[in-house]
Amino acid sequence: MSPTVPQLSTIAVTLAEGVAEIRLDRPDKSNAMNEPLWQELREAFRWADATAAVRVAVLCGAGRNFCSGIDLAMLMGIAPRIAHRDAARSREALRRLILDLQDCLTSVERCRKPVLAAIHGACVGGAIDLVTCCDMRYASAEALFSVREVDVGMAADVGTLQRLPRLVPDGIARELAYTGRNFDAEEARRIGLVNRVFDTPEALAAGVGELARTIAAKSPLAIRGIKRMLDYGRDHSVSDGLEHVATWNASMLLSDDLREAMTAMREKRAPHFDD
Repeated sequence: MSPTVPQLSTIAVTLAEGVAEIRLDRPDKSNAMNEPLWQELREAFRWADATAAVRVAVLCGAGRNFCSGIDLAMLMGIAPRIAHRDAARSREALRRLILDLQDCLTSVERCRKPVLAAIHGACVGGAIDLVTCCDMRYASAEALFSVREVDVGMAADVGTLQRLPRLVPDGIARELAYTGRNFDAEEARRIGLVNRVFDTPEALAAGVGELARTIAAKSPLAIRGIKRMLDYGRDHSVSDGLEHVATWNASMLLSDDLREAMTAMREKRAPHFDD
């Protein structure tokens, strides 16, 4: 029985061959991130994390652009939303709102399955926060990027300033955040933000889909373990990481997946793993 995919208002979700496509679906608004989209991102990635049949997720955008960042109407609506006669309580409400938006994006990083971002057209402002949560990023040649928050008079506060310097050289991350300048797909590849550039959006979709299916064919248990170890090692010392992987493999190594992989190698066939 096929798992039920969530029916959302701003995101379209499909599942085939172990690959969940999570598509931002406000094409008439360049997939600007309004309040429902933030919340539905978390819902979609919680579903991807919890659904055994999902082995890999691909995050993409409908229409001409991947995502134009936070919806300006939502941004302008924050002040009345947090208004209170006590300034301290108003600021507390704003802090709680920011933390919740951070968590909506961190749900992408928290997903135990690899998440591949397929980026075409505009990827600006909050969209940079979003894609830096993904495991890998790929772009089509016409994609355009910008850490745009400085141009609306604010510091990016939902992940870019924390995650981007882990992906690109620190000085480059600072330059992009301080200037808000545009940079193209080739520069994004050169600095390490994206892994590969495809000639067209169609080639991007095909190439990322092929890569996702390749990953989906591997041992799901091993893939989840690899992601966990890479994420843990990023935030801890080498010795901590080695101890953590020893503990993980002490409980996970002697699995049905290991036996199936070894048997498939011996029999010269493709392995078949349970979800």
